[in-house]
Amino acid sequence: MSIFRSLLAFLPVAIGIALDCHRPLFSQDSPMVLSEFIYEEAPFPSCHASTLEEAADGTLVAAWFGGTHEKNPDVGIWVSRKNGERWTPPVEVANGIQYTKTDGTIVRHPTWNPVLFQPKQGPLLLFFKAGPTPQTWWGLMTTSNDHGLSWAAPRRLPEGILGPIKNKPIQLENGTILCPTSTEDPVTDAWQVHMESTKDLGLSWSRTGALNDGKTFAAIQPSLLRTGGNGLLAVGRSRQNRLFEMRSSDGGMNWTDMKASMLPNPNSGTDAVTLKDGRHLLVYNHVPGTPGKWGGARSPLNLAVSNDGEKWQAAFILESTPKEEFSYPAIIQTKDGMVHITYTWHRKKIKHIVVDPKRIASRDYVNGDWPIP
Repeated sequence: MSIFRSLLAFLPVAIGIALDCHRPLFSQDSPMVLSEFIYEEAPFPSCHASTLEEAADGTLVAAWFGGTHEKNPDVGIWVSRKNGERWTPPVEVANGIQYTKTDGTIVRHPTWNPVLFQPKQGPLLLFFKAGPTPQTWWGLMTTSNDHGLSWAAPRRLPEGILGPIKNKPIQLENGTILCPTSTEDPVTDAWQVHMESTKDLGLSWSRTGALNDGKTFAAIQPSLLRTGGNGLLAVGRSRQNRLFEMRSSDGGMNWTDMKASMLPNPNSGTDAVTLKDGRHLLVYNHVPGTPGKWGGARSPLNLAVSNDGEKWQAAFILESTPKEEFSYPAIIQTKDGMVHITYTWHRKKIKHIVVDPKRIASRDYVNGDWPIP
């Protein structure tokens, strides 16, 4: 009889686990508290370049580009929202349709690299690019007044302004939105980092000159970290087999020379965030580039932590299956203190990870290698 009562006592737990089987169970010492796909099925076979933001009402909003494959004209910008337990089905909110010819032929370009951002005041912003290639694309933006449920008609940004190129902006104390951006020159093939800023939610813009020569150190897709006061640190992707870094002490007006950081980079996108406790988190592929080739492997996908943005330590590995792709991460910290990460999973799905930053443990790298547990 006691065995029977024990089984009855366990039954609600078993049912709960079965109903919530999309959530894997983690050990108590793991910083990862949730791992899930934003969708299981979608009306497109390929996806990439996710972005993530917490809307003003607490809704989690994700976006990415999806279509037949990267560069195909049918690639559009898709959005999903989570305000509770489940993500909503993906909805296309923007595409690269420019106009329709008199014979009915539609002129359409692929879209690229959406970036979500919630200012302190105002609507949720969504930046993205459209055009045949990263060398020839242009910047657009749209806004949502209902936390990502519906979106205004996209409008093109001024000539020469691309908006944040992959990773989220930051908002300075004076309200200015500082956008990390970059260009890939169609003639010289130089990769150069710039900063763009807007004081009126995207109506008017200013832009710095190039912050690197594009050849000696070829870099794109910066993330911005806060280092105290007016201090900023930019880190990101490069062709030099290492992440780049540079610093500003005046809120992004002037920057130090670009240099290599201590971390490897296989010519693949990264993202980073400064936590409320002052630590910095960086999501990247801890893999060096392959000399003479476009890049290196995009697995494993790793999380690093730093107190000063200069010395990084290993935190944990998000994915590690060899010869697969786990790439182009986005990372934010929400109001409840949790850290949310999205990334490309095999170019087929967007994965969402939740991390408790209080559980993050750090270990030193060993001669530049990821430490063995």
